[in-house]
Amino acid sequence: MKRTTDFALLVSRFLTEHLTSIRNVSENTILSYRDAIVLLITFMSKMHGVNQESLEIKDLGEPVIEEFLEWLECERGCSISTRNQRLAAIHSLFRYIGSQQPEYLFQTQQILSISVKKKSQKIVRYLDAQQVKTLLAAPDASTQKGRRDQALVCLMYDSGCRIQELADAKVKDVRFTTPPQITLTGKGRKTRTVPLMRETASILENYIAENGLDKQGKTDTPLFCNCRGEKLTRQGITYLLKKYSGEVGLENVTSHTIRHSKAMHLTDADFTPVYIRDFLGHADLKTTQIYSKASVEMKRKAIEKLSTKKSSIPINDNISKDWSKDRNLLNWLNSLGH
Repeated sequence: MKRTTDFALLVSRFLTEHLTSIRNVSENTILSYRDAIVLLITFMSKMHGVNQESLEIKDLGEPVIEEFLEWLECERGCSISTRNQRLAAIHSLFRYIGSQQPEYLFQTQQILSISVKKKSQKIVRYLDAQQVKTLLAAPDASTQKGRRDQALVCLMYDSGCRIQELADAKVKDVRFTTPPQITLTGKGRKTRTVPLMRETASILENYIAENGLDKQGKTDTPLFCNCRGEKLTRQGITYLLKKYSGEVGLENVTSHTIRHSKAMHLTDADFTPVYIRDFLGHADLKTTQIYSKASVEMKRKAIEKLSTKKSSIPINDNISKDWSKDRNLLNWLNSLGH
Protein backbone atom coordinates (compact mmCIF):
# COMPACT_ATOMS: atom_id res chain seq x y z
CA MET A 1 0.00 0.00 0.00
CA LYS A 2 1.36 3.41 -1.05
CA ARG A 3 1.91 5.97 1.67
CA THR A 4 -0.06 9.20 1.73
CA THR A 5 2.19 12.12 0.78
CA ASP A 6 2.35 15.27 2.88
CA PHE A 7 0.98 17.27 -0.07
CA ALA A 8 -2.09 15.02 -0.48
CA LEU A 9 -2.83 15.10 3.25
CA LEU A 10 -2.53 18.87 3.61
CA VAL A 11 -4.49 19.62 0.44
CA SER A 12 -7.31 17.41 1.70
CA ARG A 13 -7.39 19.20 5.06
CA PHE A 14 -7.08 22.60 3.39
CA LEU A 15 -10.13 22.06 1.18
CA THR A 16 -12.39 20.09 3.51
CA GLU A 17 -11.54 21.61 6.90
CA HIS A 18 -9.61 24.87 6.75
CA LEU A 19 -11.61 26.66 4.04
CA THR A 20 -15.01 25.44 5.22
CA SER A 21 -14.73 25.42 9.01
CA ILE A 22 -11.99 27.93 9.82
CA ARG A 23 -12.27 30.52 7.07
CA ASN A 24 -15.93 29.89 6.26
CA VAL A 25 -15.47 30.86 2.60
CA SER A 26 -18.16 30.45 -0.03
CA GLU A 27 -18.66 27.30 -2.06
CA ASN A 28 -17.58 29.14 -5.21
CA THR A 29 -14.26 30.12 -3.60
CA ILE A 30 -13.62 26.52 -2.54
CA LEU A 31 -14.34 25.31 -6.07
CA SER A 32 -12.02 27.97 -7.51
CA TYR A 33 -9.19 26.95 -5.15
CA ARG A 34 -9.79 23.28 -5.93
CA ASP A 35 -9.56 23.99 -9.67
CA ALA A 36 -6.25 25.80 -9.19
CA ILE A 37 -4.81 22.83 -7.30
CA VAL A 38 -6.06 20.41 -9.97
CA LEU A 39 -4.29 22.49 -12.61
CA LEU A 40 -1.10 22.49 -10.55
CA ILE A 41 -1.25 18.69 -10.26
CA THR A 42 -1.88 18.43 -14.03
CA PHE A 43 1.09 20.71 -14.72
CA MET A 44 3.41 18.65 -12.52
CA SER A 45 2.36 15.47 -14.26
CA LYS A 46 2.67 16.79 -17.82
CA MET A 47 5.72 19.01 -17.49
CA HIS A 48 7.71 17.34 -14.70
CA GLY A 49 6.55 13.74 -14.85
CA VAL A 50 5.46 13.74 -11.21
CA ASN A 51 2.10 12.02 -10.81
CA GLN A 52 -0.42 12.92 -8.14
CA GLU A 53 0.30 9.84 -6.03
CA SER A 54 3.93 10.81 -5.49
CA LEU A 55 3.72 14.63 -5.51
CA GLU A 56 5.21 16.14 -2.35
CA ILE A 57 5.48 19.66 -0.99
CA LYS A 58 9.25 19.73 -1.54
CA ASP A 59 8.58 19.34 -5.28
CA LEU A 60 6.79 22.71 -5.37
CA GLY A 61 9.44 25.36 -4.92
CA GLU A 62 9.23 28.97 -6.05
CA PRO A 63 10.74 28.31 -9.55
CA VAL A 64 8.17 25.55 -10.17
CA ILE A 65 5.25 27.80 -9.19
CA GLU A 66 6.60 30.56 -11.45
CA GLU A 67 6.84 28.03 -14.28
CA PHE A 68 3.28 26.89 -13.54
CA LEU A 69 1.97 30.46 -13.87
CA GLU A 70 3.74 30.91 -17.20
CA TRP A 71 2.29 27.57 -18.35
CA LEU A 72 -1.20 28.79 -17.52
CA GLU A 73 -0.71 31.87 -19.67
CA CYS A 74 1.29 30.49 -22.58
CA GLU A 75 0.08 26.90 -22.89
CA ARG A 76 -3.51 27.15 -21.68
CA GLY A 77 -4.14 30.67 -22.91
CA CYS A 78 -5.38 31.97 -19.54
CA SER A 79 -5.83 35.70 -19.05
CA ILE A 80 -3.73 37.67 -16.57
CA SER A 81 -6.78 37.86 -14.29
CA THR A 82 -7.12 34.07 -14.28
CA ARG A 83 -3.39 33.68 -13.69
CA ASN A 84 -3.63 36.00 -10.68
CA GLN A 85 -6.67 34.11 -9.34
CA ARG A 86 -4.74 30.83 -9.51
CA LEU A 87 -1.81 32.45 -7.75
CA ALA A 88 -4.12 33.68 -4.97
CA ALA A 89 -5.27 30.09 -4.45
CA ILE A 90 -1.66 28.84 -4.34
CA HIS A 91 -0.77 31.58 -1.85
CA SER A 92 -3.67 30.59 0.39
CA LEU A 93 -2.69 26.92 0.23
CA PHE A 94 0.93 27.60 1.16
CA ARG A 95 -0.01 29.93 4.02
CA TYR A 96 -1.90 26.96 5.42
CA ILE A 97 0.99 24.57 4.74
CA GLY A 98 3.41 26.93 6.52
CA SER A 99 1.13 27.08 9.56
CA GLN A 100 0.83 23.28 9.72
CA GLN A 101 4.39 22.27 8.80
CA PRO A 102 6.92 24.86 10.09
CA GLU A 103 9.75 23.03 8.34
CA TYR A 104 8.37 24.44 5.07
CA LEU A 105 8.26 28.06 6.28
CA PHE A 106 11.19 29.19 4.10
CA GLN A 107 9.73 27.52 1.02
CA THR A 108 6.34 29.04 1.88
CA GLN A 109 7.80 32.54 2.21
CA GLN A 110 9.47 32.22 -1.18
CA ILE A 111 6.20 31.24 -2.83
CA LEU A 112 4.29 34.00 -1.04
CA SER A 113 6.83 36.49 -2.42
CA ILE A 114 5.62 35.76 -5.96
CA SER A 115 3.67 38.87 -6.90
CA VAL A 116 0.59 39.15 -9.06
CA LYS A 117 1.14 40.10 -12.67
CA LYS A 118 0.14 43.65 -13.50
CA LYS A 119 -2.38 44.15 -16.26
CA SER A 120 -3.62 47.12 -18.19
CA GLN A 121 -6.66 48.71 -16.59
CA LYS A 122 -9.80 47.70 -18.43
CA ILE A 123 -12.27 50.35 -19.47
CA VAL A 124 -15.27 50.22 -17.17
CA ARG A 125 -18.24 49.29 -19.33
CA TYR A 126 -21.56 50.63 -18.11
CA LEU A 127 -24.97 51.79 -19.29
CA ASP A 128 -26.11 55.38 -19.12
CA ALA A 129 -29.35 56.28 -17.37
CA GLN A 130 -31.48 56.06 -20.51
CA GLN A 131 -30.06 52.65 -21.44
CA VAL A 132 -30.79 51.34 -17.94
CA LYS A 133 -34.34 52.66 -18.19
CA THR A 134 -34.76 50.91 -21.54
CA LEU A 135 -33.43 47.62 -20.17
CA LEU A 136 -35.65 47.72 -17.08
CA ALA A 137 -38.68 48.21 -19.31
CA ALA A 138 -37.76 45.31 -21.63
CA PRO A 139 -39.63 42.44 -19.81
CA ASP A 140 -43.30 42.12 -20.72
CA ALA A 141 -45.05 43.25 -17.54
CA SER A 142 -48.40 41.94 -18.84
CA THR A 143 -47.28 38.34 -18.16
CA GLN A 144 -46.42 36.67 -14.87
CA LYS A 145 -43.00 35.57 -16.13
CA GLY A 146 -42.32 39.07 -17.43
CA ARG A 147 -43.18 40.58 -14.05
CA ARG A 148 -40.75 38.18 -12.38
CA ASP A 149 -38.01 39.15 -14.83
CA GLN A 150 -38.71 42.85 -14.39
CA ALA A 151 -38.43 42.46 -10.61
CA LEU A 152 -35.15 40.60 -11.07
CA VAL A 153 -33.56 43.16 -13.40
CA CYS A 154 -34.76 46.11 -11.30
CA LEU A 155 -33.34 44.57 -8.13
CA MET A 156 -30.04 43.75 -9.84
CA TYR A 157 -29.53 47.37 -10.85
CA ASP A 158 -30.95 49.06 -7.77
CA SER A 159 -28.91 46.97 -5.31
CA GLY A 160 -25.74 46.77 -7.44
CA CYS A 161 -25.51 43.12 -6.39
CA ARG A 162 -23.26 40.43 -7.79
CA ILE A 163 -24.94 37.71 -9.84
CA GLN A 164 -24.35 35.06 -7.16
CA GLU A 165 -25.78 37.36 -4.51
CA LEU A 166 -28.93 37.70 -6.58
CA ALA A 167 -29.17 33.94 -7.14
CA ASP A 168 -28.77 33.30 -3.41
CA ALA A 169 -31.26 35.95 -2.28
CA LYS A 170 -34.23 34.65 -0.29
CA VAL A 171 -37.67 36.12 0.27
CA LYS A 172 -36.85 36.83 3.93
CA ASP A 173 -33.88 38.98 2.87
CA VAL A 174 -36.19 41.72 1.57
CA ARG A 175 -37.75 44.21 3.96
CA PHE A 176 -40.52 46.55 2.85
CA THR A 177 -40.96 48.63 6.00
CA THR A 178 -39.51 52.11 5.67
CA PRO A 179 -36.81 52.31 4.52
CA PRO A 180 -37.10 49.32 2.14
CA GLN A 181 -33.91 47.29 1.89
CA ILE A 182 -32.37 43.92 1.06
CA THR A 183 -29.68 41.92 2.84
CA LEU A 184 -27.14 40.38 0.48
CA THR A 185 -24.60 37.65 1.20
CA GLY A 186 -21.41 38.25 -0.74
CA LYS A 187 -17.88 36.94 -0.98
CA GLY A 188 -16.59 35.22 2.13
CA ARG A 189 -20.20 34.89 3.32
CA LYS A 190 -20.13 38.54 4.37
CA THR A 191 -23.55 40.17 4.55
CA ARG A 192 -24.49 43.76 3.87
CA THR A 193 -27.78 45.60 3.77
CA VAL A 194 -28.49 48.05 0.95
CA PRO A 195 -31.43 50.42 0.52
CA LEU A 196 -33.98 50.04 -2.27
CA MET A 197 -35.82 52.72 -4.20
CA ARG A 198 -39.54 52.89 -3.59
CA GLU A 199 -40.26 51.89 -7.20
CA THR A 200 -38.11 48.77 -6.92
CA ALA A 201 -39.63 47.87 -3.56
CA SER A 202 -43.13 48.21 -5.02
CA ILE A 203 -42.32 45.94 -7.98
CA LEU A 204 -40.76 43.36 -5.66
CA GLU A 205 -43.64 43.49 -3.18
CA ASN A 206 -46.21 42.93 -5.94
CA TYR A 207 -44.13 40.08 -7.39
CA ILE A 208 -43.84 38.36 -3.99
CA ALA A 209 -47.56 38.74 -3.28
CA GLU A 210 -48.57 37.51 -6.74
CA ASN A 211 -46.55 34.31 -6.30
CA GLY A 212 -47.61 33.74 -2.70
CA LEU A 213 -44.04 33.98 -1.45
CA ASP A 214 -45.10 36.06 1.53
CA LYS A 215 -47.08 33.20 3.02
CA GLN A 216 -45.92 31.51 6.20
CA GLY A 217 -43.32 28.85 5.56
CA LYS A 218 -42.19 30.30 2.22
CA THR A 219 -40.04 33.20 3.33
CA ASP A 220 -36.96 30.96 3.45
CA THR A 221 -37.35 30.04 -0.23
CA PRO A 222 -35.27 31.57 -3.06
CA LEU A 223 -36.49 34.98 -4.17
CA PHE A 224 -36.32 34.05 -7.86
CA CYS A 225 -37.20 30.60 -9.20
CA ASN A 226 -37.60 29.07 -12.65
CA CYS A 227 -40.77 27.48 -14.04
CA ARG A 228 -39.96 24.26 -12.15
CA GLY A 229 -39.83 26.05 -8.83
CA GLU A 230 -36.03 25.70 -8.60
CA LYS A 231 -33.67 28.55 -7.69
CA LEU A 232 -32.55 30.55 -10.69
CA THR A 233 -28.87 29.84 -11.30
CA ARG A 234 -26.14 32.21 -12.43
CA GLN A 235 -26.49 30.75 -15.91
CA GLY A 236 -30.24 31.33 -15.87
CA ILE A 237 -29.85 34.96 -14.83
CA THR A 238 -27.13 35.49 -17.46
CA TYR A 239 -29.47 34.08 -20.10
CA LEU A 240 -32.24 36.50 -19.10
CA LEU A 241 -29.91 39.50 -19.24
CA LYS A 242 -28.65 38.49 -22.67
CA LYS A 243 -32.20 37.96 -23.89
CA TYR A 244 -33.63 41.30 -22.79
CA SER A 245 -30.56 43.38 -23.63
CA GLY A 246 -30.58 41.87 -27.10
CA GLU A 247 -34.24 42.73 -27.56
CA VAL A 248 -33.57 46.42 -26.93
CA GLY A 249 -30.34 46.58 -28.95
CA LEU A 250 -27.83 46.63 -26.09
CA GLU A 251 -24.79 44.43 -26.75
CA ASN A 252 -22.65 42.46 -24.29
CA VAL A 253 -24.65 43.37 -21.21
CA THR A 254 -23.64 41.18 -18.26
CA SER A 255 -24.27 41.27 -14.53
CA HIS A 256 -20.94 43.10 -14.21
CA THR A 257 -22.19 45.75 -16.66
CA ILE A 258 -25.27 46.34 -14.49
CA ARG A 259 -23.15 46.50 -11.32
CA HIS A 260 -20.69 48.91 -12.97
CA SER A 261 -23.62 51.04 -14.14
CA LYS A 262 -24.96 51.42 -10.60
CA ALA A 263 -21.48 52.26 -9.30
CA MET A 264 -20.88 54.87 -12.00
CA HIS A 265 -24.27 56.49 -11.41
CA LEU A 266 -23.57 56.69 -7.68
CA THR A 267 -20.16 58.22 -8.46
CA ASP A 268 -21.65 60.79 -10.82
CA ALA A 269 -24.20 61.65 -8.11
CA ASP A 270 -21.23 62.55 -5.85
CA PHE A 271 -21.63 59.72 -3.34
CA THR A 272 -18.35 59.19 -1.50
CA PRO A 273 -16.09 56.26 -2.47
CA VAL A 274 -16.43 54.89 1.07
CA TYR A 275 -20.22 54.74 0.75
CA ILE A 276 -19.98 53.11 -2.68
CA ARG A 277 -17.44 50.60 -1.33
CA ASP A 278 -19.83 49.56 1.43
CA PHE A 279 -22.81 49.60 -0.93
CA LEU A 280 -21.10 47.24 -3.40
CA GLY A 281 -19.42 45.11 -0.75
CA HIS A 282 -15.86 45.75 -1.87
CA ALA A 283 -13.14 44.58 0.49
CA ASP A 284 -10.70 47.28 -0.63
CA LEU A 285 -11.35 50.95 -1.36
CA LYS A 286 -8.88 50.72 -4.26
CA THR A 287 -11.40 48.57 -6.11
CA THR A 288 -14.05 51.26 -5.72
CA GLN A 289 -11.76 54.07 -6.85
CA ILE A 290 -11.73 52.78 -10.43
CA TYR A 291 -15.18 54.31 -10.79
CA SER A 292 -13.97 57.73 -9.66
CA LYS A 293 -11.10 57.52 -12.13
CA ALA A 294 -13.44 56.39 -14.91
CA SER A 295 -15.84 59.23 -14.14
CA VAL A 296 -13.06 61.85 -14.20
CA GLU A 297 -11.67 60.39 -17.42
CA MET A 298 -15.11 60.41 -19.02
CA LYS A 299 -15.63 64.07 -18.10
CA ARG A 300 -12.15 64.98 -19.37
CA LYS A 301 -12.84 63.40 -22.74
CA ALA A 302 -16.19 65.16 -22.94
CA ILE A 303 -14.49 68.52 -22.32
CA GLU A 304 -11.82 67.77 -24.93
CA LYS A 305 -14.51 66.80 -27.41
CA LEU A 306 -16.30 70.08 -26.82
CA SER A 307 -13.09 72.08 -27.16
CA THR A 308 -12.45 70.66 -30.63
CA LYS A 309 -15.80 71.92 -31.87
CA LYS A 310 -16.29 75.50 -33.05
CA SER A 311 -17.74 77.46 -30.21
CA SER A 312 -21.24 78.86 -30.70
CA ILE A 313 -20.41 81.73 -28.34
CA PRO A 314 -19.19 84.91 -30.11
CA ILE A 315 -15.53 85.49 -29.33
CA ASN A 316 -14.40 88.99 -28.36
CA ASP A 317 -11.14 89.71 -30.18
CA ASN A 318 -10.11 92.02 -27.36
CA ILE A 319 -9.67 88.97 -25.10
CA SER A 320 -6.46 88.08 -26.87
CA LYS A 321 -5.03 91.58 -26.39
CA ASP A 322 -2.66 92.55 -23.58
CA TRP A 323 -5.02 93.22 -20.64
CA SER A 324 -2.34 95.39 -18.94
CA LYS A 325 -2.96 98.09 -21.55
CA ASP A 326 -6.67 98.23 -20.80
CA ARG A 327 -6.92 101.41 -18.64
CA ASN A 328 -10.55 100.76 -17.65
CA LEU A 329 -9.71 97.28 -16.38
CA LEU A 330 -6.62 98.56 -14.53
CA ASN A 331 -8.55 101.37 -12.89
CA TRP A 332 -11.21 98.88 -11.73
CA LEU A 333 -8.60 96.48 -10.32
CA ASN A 334 -6.85 99.33 -8.51
CA SER A 335 -10.12 100.49 -7.01
CA LEU A 336 -10.55 97.12 -5.26
CA GLY A 337 -7.73 97.96 -2.90
CA HIS A 338 -9.37 101.14 -1.60
